[in-house]
Amino acid sequence: MKDYIQQIPFLELIAVCNDAISAMQKLNENQIDLMFLDIHLPKIKGLDFLSAIKNPPKVIITTAYHEFAVESYQYQVLDYLLKPIAFERFVAAVQKALPIAPKPESHITNQPESLFFTVNKKRAKIQVDEILYIESQKENIKIVLKERTIITRHSISELEKILSSDFIRIHRSFIVSKSKIDFFDSQSVEIQGNQIPIGRNYKDYIKNLLEY
Repeated sequence: MKDYIQQIPFLELIAVCNDAISAMQKLNENQIDLMFLDIHLPKIKGLDFLSAIKNPPKVIITTAYHEFAVESYQYQVLDYLLKPIAFERFVAAVQKALPIAPKPESHITNQPESLFFTVNKKRAKIQVDEILYIESQKENIKIVLKERTIITRHSISELEKILSSDFIRIHRSFIVSKSKIDFFDSQSVEIQGNQIPIGRNYKDYIKNLLEY
């Protein structure tokens, strides 16, 4: 499976876990977009583990047993791969996890001038044109402004829909203000001294947007 993943340009291997407990820890530590899950795991079985996750990533089942296929689709899995897995079958399955990069037209044009977010049980007002970049941190987001930074419980994907086309997703965990970018290369952008990585899945998309 590792070899297959390394051959797919839009996949980045974050971790390989041998049991559900270590997998749960990795899910808590990282933002995972896609998980390959074996049915037969030690301690906790694969589907029991999946049912216990509150906000699971997209899931592709990998197993040598066909009899769990119907049950697995009750968990909205993307695909069910039977071992031994042919590479072309693997490619077809992971294609179902796309698209990842957003399209510019998904942004609205009538962006509000200011937004309110809950911070420490209070409502904090921010001016949209002061946002430098936004970082996803598990269940929270960090909004970095010119003069301050706030952390609030919010979804980066939901906020992406509100912001105008000046704000672009360059990584699964980062949205940046295009007009605030000082420097960029194939690996990252720099905004006021902050180095922000460009995700592998977004490189071509970002290159086309920034080279003008």
